[in-house]
Formats: sequence, structure tokens, C-alpha cells
Amino acid sequence: MNYEMVVYVLLNIAKIEGVLMMIPGIVSLIYGEYNTAKVILTIAILLAAFGFIFTLKKPRRLDIFAKDGLFIVGIAWITFSLLGALPFYFTGSINSYVNAVFETVSGFTTTGSTILTDIESLPNGILFWRSFTHWIGGMGVLVFVLAIIPLAGSRSMNIMKAEVPGPTVDKLVPKTKQTAKILYFIYVGLTILQVIFLVAGKMPLFDSILTSFSTAGTGGFSNKNNSIAYYDSAYVDGVVTVFMILFGINFNLFYLALLKKFKRIFKSEELRTYIAIIAVSTLLITFNIRGMYPSFLKAFRYASFQVATIITTTGFMTADFNVWPMFSKAILLLLMIVGACAGSTGGGLKVSRVLIMVKHIKCEIKRLLHPRAMVSVKIDKKTVETSVISSVLAYLLVYFSLIVISFLLISINEFDFETSLTSVITCINNVGPGLGAIVGPTGNFSSFSDFSKIILCFDMLLGRLEIFPILLLFSPRMYKRRF
Repeated sequence: MNYEMVVYVLLNIAKIEGVLMMIPGIVSLIYGEYNTAKVILTIAILLAAFGFIFTLKKPRRLDIFAKDGLFIVGIAWITFSLLGALPFYFTGSINSYVNAVFETVSGFTTTGSTILTDIESLPNGILFWRSFTHWIGGMGVLVFVLAIIPLAGSRSMNIMKAEVPGPTVDKLVPKTKQTAKILYFIYVGLTILQVIFLVAGKMPLFDSILTSFSTAGTGGFSNKNNSIAYYDSAYVDGVVTVFMILFGINFNLFYLALLKKFKRIFKSEELRTYIAIIAVSTLLITFNIRGMYPSFLKAFRYASFQVATIITTTGFMTADFNVWPMFSKAILLLLMIVGACAGSTGGGLKVSRVLIMVKHIKCEIKRLLHPRAMVSVKIDKKTVETSVISSVLAYLLVYFSLIVISFLLISINEFDFETSLTSVITCINNVGPGLGAIVGPTGNFSSFSDFSKIILCFDMLLGRLEIFPILLLFSPRMYKRRF
């Protein structure tokens, strides 16, 4: 383990977080929130100065190996969250540090679960920081750092592999730093485009920026108590729906679009499956809830938005799907688990993993029927390596084991079965709202005990970082010189 490099990266993270924190401080100044601005800017300057001073000297060894990458990612996200909670706590916006950490972890992991009961009472600077955490965490804290700071050359790919969600991560260009820059170029471009569309729909600029931050990160924090339902606009619903779906697509495909390689995009089996799941789910729910709304189009509007917000694990709300028929709620629960595409800002298992498992099961059935047949799992007409299938199986086993363990721990709260189970599922899949009156689309997590909130924080981090970078922090072997 290269501990010098680990500390160096963490100090860079503190420096970057301090610089980023200055932005909501400036927002507070613009809105005349001087006390809030004073607190935020003080924290920001201290973090930036501390990080800057102690990163002037680079480590003697800049190597980042696979083990180091996993360790750095796990520790960095915890550190980023603990520091990011300081503005919430010291401005008095959230009166408990555990609650502040829960809100911050939910922000950076793009989960969107909240402990707040009156969001609109918060200062604008805090509301900005709250949604900004989604935007920062959406593409990845360390991918952002890689985009602006040269760390360990090609070895930095071990950080990106540990942080970017999905079974596999490919370089878009030979240099990791350039890959990170391309990803953020696409990310920023789509965010700005959504802001323009929302402003064109007469949504206030401040609201448009915060909504776009949350959509880009597929997080779901809103500056309104009623989320997107507050605007009661078919146009706003439509724009947000389209952009949620876009941010749930593998960003490699956007890069291919920039290169005008459209044939390769349409050949993506994961993309086709992702779109098919959204289309079928929307139609099924539309017909199921048709009798609850005055017209088919209105039912379609609410169904499509809720399907998009759940499968992309964004968590915005335009309708209380808690009152929908059980069939519709069951579909939404399955969409929570499936999630978006690999290499997107969305959470969940990822469509690619589901595809691999479905095809693996089909192959096993063929082997039973035809023992001598040579069958293999293929995605995009390419054979999936056995090691990838094994890693997917291992991931699924650990994933469901963690849900069971977390569910047992959360059940200490004595909440009903639906609340206890879906609170875990929604957090580990980085969705936001669960099912039931307490954690449903109109509820929040404020009534959970501090112990349960800490468990759910770990679930959110586990889900965002694909489980293993966080689990390995508890392995004694991680801290040995030889791995």
C-alpha cells in the first residue's frame, strides 16, 4: 500500500472540496444571506488552505495499484461526505451532525433520500450546496479530481475503475486524465442544455440550475417540498423525464455520438434493453393507473415520469405512487433494483449486469438440454469472459446478502415490513424514495434512529461504489504491504 499517495490524494480532495464549497458561499452572498455565507466561506477557505499547503510536496512514489485505487476511493468518499456535512451543521440548517452526514452522503452518492421536513425554509446557499453535491457525486468525486489534477499517470485508471459504476470501465482515449475531461465535458454540456430548456419553460433560473444538478447526478434533491410536482407543468415534467433517461445512459455512447459513430450506438444491447424496459414499464403502469386520472395522456405523463425517475434512480416526484395499485408499485420496486446503464450516473444493479445474468441462465438451460453444445454469453456479439460472469455472480450474492443484513439491522426501529425493506433497497440502489407512508415519495427518513441512519449511509456508499471499495476497508489484508 502506497500510504503517501493515499494521503496525497485525500489532501487534494479536501482542497478541491474547499474550492467547490466557495460557490454556495458566493450564492449566499448574492441572496444577502451573510451569516450563512460567512460560515460556508470560512469552512471552504480552511479546507482549501489546508489541502493546498500539504500538497505542495508530492510523494516520492506516485504508483497507484489496484488495491490502492480501491482503498483511496472508499476512504475518499467517506472523507468527502464527512467534510461536506460541515456547512449543513455549522449553519444550523441541520441540527444533528449524524443527520447532516446522512443528507450529505445521500447527496454525494446521488441517492436523494432526505431527513428534511421543510426544505423551502433553508437558505439558498445551503439549497445550492445540497443539489450541488448531487452534481459533484454524479460523475464521481475522484473522476472530477482526475480531470483537473495529474495524479499518477496511467495508474490513475485504477481509481476510475474503482469509482465509475458498472461491471467494466474502458478508457475513451489513451490517457486517463483526458478520459476524465471528456466525461466531464459531456456531463457539463448536458447539464447546461437542461438548464436552457427549463428556463425556456419559465422555471426560475435558480430552480433550473438546482433541478439540472439533481437530474445530471440522477439524485433527486429539489429546492421545493413537493419536488417537481410543485411546478405542475407538463413541459417541465417532459424535459426532466427526457434528461433523466439521458443521464441514465452509458456516457461512452455520448462520446461515440460526438464522433458520429451512430451505428455503434444503436448496436448497444444494453441501451436497447434499457429503452425497452422503460417503454414496457411505462405502458403497463399507464394502463394500470388509467382510472385514477382524467385522461390517458395524463396517466401516461405521470407513469413515464415515475418510471424514468425510478429506473435512473433519480428520485424526483410528480405523483404519490404510494397510492397506485400494487401492480404498478411492484414494477417500480423491480425498476429500483435494475437501475440504469453501466457507466452512467444512475445506480441500481445496472442493466448490463441484468443482461449478463439473463443470458447466463439461458446458456445454462441450453447446456442442460444439450450437454455437448458449445454455448457462451454474448453482449453486442462479443463473448463475455468467464471472469466477468463470475464477478457479476459474486456481486449479486454480496448485494442481496447486504440487503438482508441491513434489513435485519433496520428492523430494530420496529417500522412496518414495507418501510424497513424498501428503505434499504432504495438506499443501496441510490434511488431516494421507498414505499410506504414513512419513506415513500411524500415521506422522509427523519424518524429513523441515528444507528439506522448510519447503516443506511453505508448502504448508500456501498451502492454508489459498487460495494467492494467500501467492504475492503474492513479487511485486515487491505492494510498489509503485500496483498
